[in-house]
Amino acid sequence: MAIHGNGLRAQHMYILTWLIFSGGFFSVVDADFNYQDALTKSIIFLEAQRSGKLPPNHRPSWRGDSALQDGKVENVDLVGGYYDAGDNVKYGLPLAFTVTTLSWAAIFYQAELQEAGEIKNVRAAIRWGTDYLLKATAKRNCLYVQVGDPEKDHECWVRPENMQTPRTVLKIDRNTPGTEIAAETAAALAAASVVFRHADHAYSRRLLNRAKAVFSSLVFQFAKTYKGTYDGECPFYCSYSGFNDELLWAATWLYTATKRSIYMDYIQDEAISATVSEFSWDLKYAGAQILLTKYYMEGKKDLHNYKQDADSYICSVLPDSPDHKVYISPGGLVHLRDGANAQYVTGTALLFSIYGDILARHKQQVICGNKKFGSARLIAFAKQQMDYLLGKNPRRMSYMVGFGNKPPTHAHHRGASVPKMSPNKVINCPMSFVYYYNTNASNPNELTGAIVGGPDKNDNFVDQRSNSAMTEPTTYTNSLAIGVLAKLAKYHAQS
Repeated sequence: MAIHGNGLRAQHMYILTWLIFSGGFFSVVDADFNYQDALTKSIIFLEAQRSGKLPPNHRPSWRGDSALQDGKVENVDLVGGYYDAGDNVKYGLPLAFTVTTLSWAAIFYQAELQEAGEIKNVRAAIRWGTDYLLKATAKRNCLYVQVGDPEKDHECWVRPENMQTPRTVLKIDRNTPGTEIAAETAAALAAASVVFRHADHAYSRRLLNRAKAVFSSLVFQFAKTYKGTYDGECPFYCSYSGFNDELLWAATWLYTATKRSIYMDYIQDEAISATVSEFSWDLKYAGAQILLTKYYMEGKKDLHNYKQDADSYICSVLPDSPDHKVYISPGGLVHLRDGANAQYVTGTALLFSIYGDILARHKQQVICGNKKFGSARLIAFAKQQMDYLLGKNPRRMSYMVGFGNKPPTHAHHRGASVPKMSPNKVINCPMSFVYYYNTNASNPNELTGAIVGGPDKNDNFVDQRSNSAMTEPTTYTNSLAIGVLAKLAKYHAQS
C-alpha cells in the first residue's frame, strides 16, 4: 500500500502484498511485522506493571509480590491495581483510563483478539484493574485515587518488591471533589461491564452497578455543588483539559453499557463537546465523539454534531487534509509533545482504526474542506503509526522492548533496571541511583512489550535510562495499542 504524507518505503525483506476485503472496501496492504508477536508482548508488559499479590500464571518471572499493605493507613484494602509507568505509585486517573481503553479494544476487536488467542489475557488485564477499582469505590461517596507518595517515591530508585517509601493514600469525596477522576472511573467500570457481559455475567453486573453508583454519587449529583477539578496527582497527572470531556466520556460509556435514556439525554442536552486534535488520558472528547458517531450512523440523527466533531479530529491529524494541524515528524510520526509521545501515537492509531472500521461498515466518508477520505485512508494512517513504532522509521529500530530490530534496552523503569533480589533487602535510596540508574549497562530484566516514550519531533532517539521522555513506558500507551495490533495480526499477518 502506498503510504500517504511523509511515509517511508518498506524496509523489510519479506513484504507480502495482500488484497483484503473488510466491511465493504478493498485495500492492498503490506505485512511488514509479526503483529501477533507484538500483540502478545504488549499484553505481557501490562502484567509487568501489576501491583499486589501476583497470580501463579504471571509471565514476567523477574516480578514478585509488592505493596501488600496498600490502604492500611486508611484502614481500607487497596492492594492490587497497576503502577502507571516506571515508578511505584498507583495513580487513579491513568489507571482507570488504561482500563477504559483496554475494554474498548476488547469490545470492538473481540473477534480479532479471540482469533489471536489473546482475549483471555486481555480480559485478565482488565480484571486486574477493575478488581482494584471495585476496592477503590467500596465506600459510598468516596473514591480512593492514589497510593504512594510521589515525591518520596521519586527520591528512591528501587523495584516495587523492595520499596520502603510511604504508601500515602489520597481520596476524593464531598470535601475534596474530583470530577475528572470520578467520571473516568465510572467510564472504566461501565466499559469493562460490557467486556464481561457474556464471559462472567455476575461480575459484569457488579461492575455496571458500581459504575452507575459512582456516576450518580460522585459525578452526577455533584454537578452543581461539588463539581471540581482534582489536582491531587499534579504535577504528575494534571488535568489541563478540565472535566467536561470526562463527563461526556463517562456518559457515553454508561449509555453503551445500559442503553438507558438518562445518559443519552445528558449527552444530547447537557454535555459539552469540543473540537480537538488529541486523544489521551487527559483529553477524551475525540474518543467519545467516535463512539457517538457509531450511534449516529445507526439512526440517532440528533447526534450529528458529534459526527462533525469526530470528522474535525480526523481532519486535524491527517497530513493530507486541508485542515491539518498536528505536527508529523519527517519520518511520518504524529508528535504532539515530548514526554511519552508514543501514547499519542497509539491513541491516534486506535481512533483512526476504529473510526475507519465504522465508516466502512456504513459506507461513509470524512469530509475535510474540499477533500473526502474513506475508511481505507484512515486505516492506512493507523497502520503507518504502529509500523513506525515497530521499526519502519528512519532509525530502523523498534520502540517496543523485546520486539523487532534494535529495541531499547535501557527503559526508564525501576523494576526492569534493578536486579532481582530478596524482598527483605533494604536499599539505600541515595545510592540506588548510583548503582541502578546512572549506569550505561542494559536493564537486567527485559521489560517485554513495553512501548517506550519514543523519538523527538525530528525522529531522534537516545536509549538512555535518564532520558525519561524517550525511554519511559506507560500502561495507557500499551492499552491504546492492543486493539490495533489485534486487527493488524488478523488482516496483515506474515506467512
